[in-house]
Amino acid sequence: MRSLNYVQRVSLDFTGTLFPHAICLGDADNDSLNELVVGDTSGKLLVYKNDDPKPWVTRSCVGMLTCVAVGDVCNKGKNLVVAVGAEGWFHLFDLTAAAAANKSDSSSQHESLCSDDQRPFFTQHIPANTKVILIRDIDGDGRYELVVGYTDRVVRAFRWEEPSEGSDLGTGQLVLLKKWLLEGQVDSLTVNPGPEGLPELMVSQPGCGYAILLCSWTQQDSSGSGDDASATPGSEGPSRDIVLHLTTGRIHNKNVSTHLIGSISKGSKEESSKCGLFALCTLDGTLKLMDSSEQLLWSVQVDHQLFALQKLDVTGDGREEVVACAWDGQTYIIDHNRSVVRFQFDENVNAFCAGQYTCKEGKNSPCLVYVSFNNKIYIYWKVELERMESTNLLRVLEEKPEFKQHMTALGVDAEDPAAVRALVADILYKDSKT
Repeated sequence: MRSLNYVQRVSLDFTGTLFPHAICLGDADNDSLNELVVGDTSGKLLVYKNDDPKPWVTRSCVGMLTCVAVGDVCNKGKNLVVAVGAEGWFHLFDLTAAAAANKSDSSSQHESLCSDDQRPFFTQHIPANTKVILIRDIDGDGRYELVVGYTDRVVRAFRWEEPSEGSDLGTGQLVLLKKWLLEGQVDSLTVNPGPEGLPELMVSQPGCGYAILLCSWTQQDSSGSGDDASATPGSEGPSRDIVLHLTTGRIHNKNVSTHLIGSISKGSKEESSKCGLFALCTLDGTLKLMDSSEQLLWSVQVDHQLFALQKLDVTGDGREEVVACAWDGQTYIIDHNRSVVRFQFDENVNAFCAGQYTCKEGKNSPCLVYVSFNNKIYIYWKVELERMESTNLLRVLEEKPEFKQHMTALGVDAEDPAAVRALVADILYKDSKT
């Protein structure tokens, strides 16, 4: 297992505290460049842009924020920022106008905080005790849904509905599509292509397990379930549209928390295979990569408590690696062939995410984001590797087209491995005396 030492990083000012799912990367202002969105327990929504240590945009929300996300939740062809609080307040922010205002006023990189635009353009109350949210197309109809996981083992799916076509943003509302009641705590939500290529909604379950939630609603079901959004969990019956899966192998504590990430890109081979890849990690240090046919591709055991799981293409070949972070800052990056590298962040971690972010070069690049307990957020940008697997210098040299020419010029037979090794050892390790 190789160790990495990333040094290109940006330090951001952050004085609040946050929940693990109140941080994300995404194109918040629809300029094709990603920002970092953070929500704290005091109700502040902060958006960081480029390498500026101070927030580019600050918003105020009701209650303490537990989840944030960026996506086209209203199906209008533009990204919105979603912030949900523990008390059940759902907020929508459109930051496109803020980006346009900043471009016209180049004298300041920060938005003024004295405008009515600081308030969300839409607020709605949904059931309280939110824990994690997901904005994805979960039923294959081409429209995005909002999926919310709760601390009481409940998952609900909502869709944005408007009274008529062409209505302005803010005139619609979230309508409840379905509720599922799980056996164990919900720590992660994801979508993964199933064996037939259709999206499957997956939720992590304790003990390195997961469940597939079936989207069996109809138009008649969704039109009559809006009043159910404010009902208490005890007044709703549990759903049977849950398929529980327990991964095989190492015996796990059935109560150990599990995290899940799906739709892991397989690069150029992805089009030839409909079976999607997903990964799981547990707090007791287990990492697994599986496909939607339940085939285990690999399993790795580490001696750190893993609390966050992400995906990131660090080699630039189109295949996304699995990234897992522990509370003490130890970060593991594992590819599809089980090649492992690790990076040690030098502080304990309060929250972690990974993805694309625009930093110093004016374009998106892979990055790792750590929230410390010392009022700082650290973004390690341009997190790239030439290759994941271990190799040696001779193999790298042999792949160079000019290698044989240089060997011939030095009077060494390039086809003689012993002679080449002797020359390299002589160059690297022999003491030079003048």
